Amino acid sequence: MILETIVTTLGADGTPHIAPFGITRTGEDLVIAPFRPSLTLNALDATGRAVINLTDDARLFAGCLTGRRDWPLVPATVIAGVRLADSLAHWEVEVVRVEADPVRPRFHCRNVHEETHRPFGGHNRAAAAVIEAAILCSRLHLLPWEKVEREMAYLAIAVEKTAGDREREAWGWLSERVTAFRAGKPPTQPPATGAAAPDLAKPQALS
Repeated sequence: MILETIVTTLGADGTPHIAPFGITRTGEDLVIAPFRPSLTLNALDATGRAVINLTDDARLFAGCLTGRRDWPLVPATVIAGVRLADSLAHWEVEVVRVEADPVRPRFHCRNVHEETHRPFGGHNRAAAAVIEAAILCSRLHLLPWEKVEREMAYLAIAVEKTAGDREREAWGWLSERVTAFRAGKPPTQPPATGAAAPDLAKPQALS
């Protein structure tokens, strides 16, 4: 099973990094699989630690795809790391095994501490649509434009019918990114490139 989460790490120099990740649960392991190059990969290599944050705020996923990564962080409880200040819950993990790969290594992690901070308030179709649109936006350079338009139009239905303020804001960021890509213009908040890019935006095969 793949869980859509926000992973927070500290680099070797202590610099925090926030990235959306689909975490694969395999038995007792939680697998983080960043593409190269990646700041998350560098941090896992250097420290062997990460925090997996569970959130109901879809803006985090949209924000990382559109250059908005200034989200409040607080220290983790057990490991040397940081977590989202406003997460529903978080899992502090340590790497126990690495499957080496020249493109996308897989870091098998074990949960060493977890906390719940507030209850989950229920599923929202607009939030799910924003996450799907964020993944779509990470693949704009890989997809036919007709597919992008078709999927954005379909996802917009859920946003129009069920979104709150947070979901509308996130959808606006992603819509701006799609429009800018179509026009061949840089978005208002261009995401970083290379190793500093949000990991969700790394080239990846369609699943």
